[in-house]
Amino acid sequence: MKPVISISGLTKTYAGGFAALKKVDLEIQQGEIFALLGPNGAGKTTLINIVCGIVTPSSGTVVADGHDIVRDYRSARFKIGLVPQELTTDAFETVWATVTFSRGLFGRAPNPAHIEKVLRELSLWDKRKTRIMNLSGGMKRRVMIAKALSHEPEILFLDEPTAGVDVELRRDMWALVRRLREGGVTIILTTHYIDEAEEMADRIGIISKGELIVVEEKAKLMQKLGKRQLTLNLQEPMAALPPALADWPLALKANGNQLQYTFDAHAVAPGDKPQDIPSLLRRLGELQIGFKDLSTSQSSLEEIFVSLVTDRAEPASKGAA
Repeated sequence: MKPVISISGLTKTYAGGFAALKKVDLEIQQGEIFALLGPNGAGKTTLINIVCGIVTPSSGTVVADGHDIVRDYRSARFKIGLVPQELTTDAFETVWATVTFSRGLFGRAPNPAHIEKVLRELSLWDKRKTRIMNLSGGMKRRVMIAKALSHEPEILFLDEPTAGVDVELRRDMWALVRRLREGGVTIILTTHYIDEAEEMADRIGIISKGELIVVEEKAKLMQKLGKRQLTLNLQEPMAALPPALADWPLALKANGNQLQYTFDAHAVAPGDKPQDIPSLLRRLGELQIGFKDLSTSQSSLEEIFVSLVTDRAEPASKGAA
């Protein structure tokens, strides 16, 4: 399948010499939800703004649904909707007027039925005659989303769309994202709420210091890099780990009342000796170490993200020292 967005060798260096993006290559398939994660200043917004034609790249190419974003800007931009981080809209206009005007900017013929549909989906219909200045911050965010959807884009960028908004808007927002994806719209989002990316995204991209360090399907990323933990609540506290358990990466927790075993989620197939759970439990039985119950947990996408960014930052820090 031909990608709906193709980014090749993309760089952005500002006048002061700061390299915001460093040879980014990325393909995004039609109809997928792609989450771009990274710390502040990593290059997420710069990447989005280049694809949307707001920032000019220093080098490289971006093609949106077959249209080069520099040579064929108007056709490329027609395909794209953008919800920026900043709440920028005409404070004196009504909700209906500003959303309708946004549709007209893209050369779309008037379609009151579509505008009504968008406003209803975002719980803005009752506010359609209200001036933007009189709306709450959450309602203004809804208006920004409505503007981005006004011209029926096939590609939608959401740059921190739920930052600082209420729980109700977050719920409505992600319900809308699911409906749009079902209709064939490609969604690219950045978010600081990593649990949202974990729940919503098909694929995850992690960017750090202008470099795209990982692009992977969410499930595969968590399988490759995720960790599992087995926690045993002991019947009797232990002062120290016995030498007979040295083959397992174990740690005593909760003042010796818990035994914690951390292992790779993808490396626990039967026959993995000696660091597999059945052999550990057998050894505990041989040593007459009893436990009341056990529980398992898997590392979250947030923990994977922090680990990846930290691993890349450490060599640079050591080299600078």
